[in-house]
Amino acid sequence: MLSDLFHHAPMEIALKHLGPGDAAWLVDQHGRAYAEAEGFDDTFGPLVAQILADFEAGHDPKRERAFIAWRGEERLGSVFCVKLDETCAKLRLFYLVPEARGLGLGQRLLDVCMGFAREAGYERMQLWTHESHKAACALYARNGWELLSSKPVHSFGVDLVEQAWQVDLTAKI
Repeated sequence: MLSDLFHHAPMEIALKHLGPGDAAWLVDQHGRAYAEAEGFDDTFGPLVAQILADFEAGHDPKRERAFIAWRGEERLGSVFCVKLDETCAKLRLFYLVPEARGLGLGQRLLDVCMGFAREAGYERMQLWTHESHKAACALYARNGWELLSSKPVHSFGVDLVEQAWQVDLTAKI
């Protein structure tokens, strides 16, 4: 069982670029996880699929990157760095399977993604999320991200509070 692996062995995690089967896995994971946890309807999966299709169709490998976390043959999560404009990157598709949460992998993925963005020459990063993702929002705040806006919306069949966050990548760490 995957959860047993986490409790009895060190986290030997490999971060790989988007590969065969990863996009389908991400669409499935996002669709199922958000339906179960937050009651999202079936419009969320197609949004994730479109984000992935856009990335696969034309990302610039020097300025954009997908990081898929693997432990052995198990995918554990993802984070993407995509170009928003010449000076700003966007963090997208940040996800961890439930068994991998609370073990430091989220911090590692965030560090790697932000480090890649710095090395690619971006001055800042932005992201979009929901207020209900309390652990992720706390992680962003601990890492210097600032909440830019928060607004109530009705999306994916439910009432949510959308949030926009930003971090200055040129600030001293």
